[in-house]
Amino acid sequence: MSESPVLTTDHGAVRRITVNRPDKLNALNAATLDALRAAFEAAAAEPAVRCVVLTGAGAKAFVAGADIAEMNTLTPVQGRDFSLRGQKLMRRIEKMPKPVIAMVNGFALGGGLELAMGCHLRIAADTAKVGQPEINLGLIPGFGGTQRLLRLAGRAATLELCLVGTPVDAVRARELGIVNRVVAAAELEAETMKLADQLANSAPLALRGVLDCVNVGGECGIEEGLEYETAQFGLMFSTQDMREGTAAFLERRKPAFSGQ
Repeated sequence: MSESPVLTTDHGAVRRITVNRPDKLNALNAATLDALRAAFEAAAAEPAVRCVVLTGAGAKAFVAGADIAEMNTLTPVQGRDFSLRGQKLMRRIEKMPKPVIAMVNGFALGGGLELAMGCHLRIAADTAKVGQPEINLGLIPGFGGTQRLLRLAGRAATLELCLVGTPVDAVRARELGIVNRVVAAAELEAETMKLADQLANSAPLALRGVLDCVNVGGECGIEEGLEYETAQFGLMFSTQDMREGTAAFLERRKPAFSGQ
């Protein structure tokens, strides 16, 4: 097996990025955070890639958390820098111009759940468990967990998960809004790639417009969000994809989007 902490493979227009530290349950150390950021930068810059799937190597874990052995040696200043390193990665994923799906194949704890929450969609195996157990280490979430969990699951669930530190199963995570779908573990890869292919065949500029609108709207007031949506909606009328999509509908055929 490759010693690289991150592997990338292409399946048509879908790029699969895999955290590749199965012997460490894919724990995130500084080198892995940097490799992931580079992988997402490359995916964003590659026109042939229209959707990204993120997962972890092995059958046990998506990402079981940050690397505790590495964190144990950090000074306060180094701890802050480690937090910033992780937050910059999650923000890069969140602001990707292409849809990113987290394929949660096992434990997604601490930094692993924070990594999944940075993605646009999350599909979990029914055997997966998610949580923010940092309290048990005398820590708090440092890669954006308190903020993204609050926005996904609300105040009560965020406080329970972060204060108590007990993970929840995939079904409960779906009920809380942390994951979008739960499927049988044996069907996880097929179902995730099916959704990824669907997104990869959608209109790329419209996908980006939706991602931008949701990102902007989540960080501003309703009036500003509506204004931004209207501007993006109007901009779509300048694209070939909009003409192709509406023409295909009227002609009762499948559209062929070019991303122009």
